[in-house]
This record gives sequence, C-alpha cells and structure tokens, in this order.
Amino acid sequence: MNKEDLKLIPLGKTDIQITQLGLGTWQWGDRMVWSYGKTHTESDVQAAFQTSLEAGIRFFDTAEVYGNGRSEQFLGEFIQNVEQPLVIATKFAPFPWRLWKGRLRAALRASLNRLGLERVDLYQIHWPFPPLRIETWADALADAVEAGMVRAVGVSNFTATQMLKAHATLEKRGVPLASNQLEYSLLNRQVERNGLLKLCRELGVTMIAYSPLAKGMLTGKYTPEMPPAGMRGRLYPRARLAAIQPLLKQLGEFGMAHGGKTSAQVALNWLVCKGVVPIPGAKNSRQARENAAALSWSLSEAEVAILDEASGKL
Repeated sequence: MNKEDLKLIPLGKTDIQITQLGLGTWQWGDRMVWSYGKTHTESDVQAAFQTSLEAGIRFFDTAEVYGNGRSEQFLGEFIQNVEQPLVIATKFAPFPWRLWKGRLRAALRASLNRLGLERVDLYQIHWPFPPLRIETWADALADAVEAGMVRAVGVSNFTATQMLKAHATLEKRGVPLASNQLEYSLLNRQVERNGLLKLCRELGVTMIAYSPLAKGMLTGKYTPEMPPAGMRGRLYPRARLAAIQPLLKQLGEFGMAHGGKTSAQVALNWLVCKGVVPIPGAKNSRQARENAAALSWSLSEAEVAILDEASGKL
C-alpha cells in the first residue's frame, strides 16, 4: 500500500488531523492478556511501530495501565528522532484511590515522562470509575489543556449519558470533547444499539474503535479446533468460535473479491465505512503491515449491509 493514499481526518472538532486507522499498543508489555515476553518481545513491537510508520500510520494510542507503563515507555523510545508529525494518545486511569482532580495532572506528568514528551496530543479518561464524578475529571482535563500539557481531550468506555456530562463540562470551559474510545467490531456492535454511534456523530465526537478485530477472533486464525490460549480462550470458547465461522467465511469471500484482502482487513475496512477510527493492535511487523492494508480501498454499501446482516445473526 502506498502511504500517500492514507487520508487524514479531523479529530473531533479540533485542528488535529489523524489517519483513518491508528495503532493500538495494549499488547506492548502486557503479559496477562497478550503474553508479552512469550509471543513477542521489545524488538517485535519496535518492528510493528516502524512498519506502521512506513505504511503511513500517524496515530498511536497507549495508556498508563498498559503493561504498567511499559507500553508508554516503548512508544516514547520509538518516537525519538521520528521526523514525521505523529499524533500520540494516552489515557488516565481514574482509580478509586485517586480522590481529587489534581491526581490527573500528576498522572499526566508521569505519562509524559515515560513518553518523553512535553505535551500529548490526546489525553483520555480510560473509564468512568467512581467515586469522583465525571464532571470533576472532565474539569481536570480542561485544566490540563489550559496548562499546555494536552492538545485535545477525550473519554473511553463512556455511555451516552456519561459522555454528555463530560461534553457539557468541557464545553463550559471552551474545550471540545474530541473522542470517545469504545469497543466496536463485527462481534460487538453495542454502540449501534445504545445510541453512542449516533450521538458521537451528532456532537462531532470521533469514535475510536478498540478491539476492532475482537481480540484476534476476526482474523480467521482461531477455530473451534484451535482456540486462543489464556484469557481470550475463556472469552471465546469453542461454541462461540463455531458460531462465528459463517461470518469469517463471508469476510474471506469479500476479501478475495477485493484483490486478496484478508478477513482482518475486511473487518477493519467495515469499521472505516462506519465512520469510526479503528486502532488494531500489532505484536509484530507482519500484523502491522496487514492492518495498514485495510485502507486505500473500500467495501461497497451492499457489502457493508451484508456484513451487518451476517454479524447481526450472532
């Protein structure tokens, strides 16, 4: 794929431009879910970063909790001496013991240190945890923008009601809510049913789709006879893997019709057609190259409708 084919789109109502597909870095350093150290190493994830960069990907998403900060550290190392302008996003975890809004700025400083940055492009609340109110954390995000530590702010895993609260609080401070990062894939279309996708469009908030390949289940790599190991195997037991085989077959047929695209590439392109920004992860160069090739072509409206119907049966 020619990296010049990658289209840039606005991040919410900000002046920041991002690629239609980003790279998620949850796998970088995470041992519990992604078996870092067993299935991939630092050199593997560095190769994934470099391959994504060469393919034209300019949007990279991490979080302080990924690998207990290791993901941020890796990304910080990799972006050193990169000449191309990048958009770096990370997240704040509102743990129950973080009991006043000043803890957000302290956590942000730690993230910036790990990333080697003076300012991060997008800072997100990772989930709407109590006991502090959503409005308190949203106000802290606005403080970070005013302090020049953050260019844009977003949320993650927020319901429609929670997103509206954050949006209203930020609007009073003159700060747009740029994004809501949510789980969205052909195997999880809850954002369509609960009104979040519609609300994001109405508010001009970019929806960032995490786990866009359903933790690897939409790649076609796993079958009832060859299920994933560990936690992912518990999430997708053999019966569930058997149920998704017809959808995987349809993905494969559409992939062949578009010049030999993989099931993963078709699943990612389906999300781009929905107007959201998927951020698939990559443990290595091969996965990163496959992800990036989900762009520069497009499913037809009829094909999107057929995939809608096929996944709806699940």
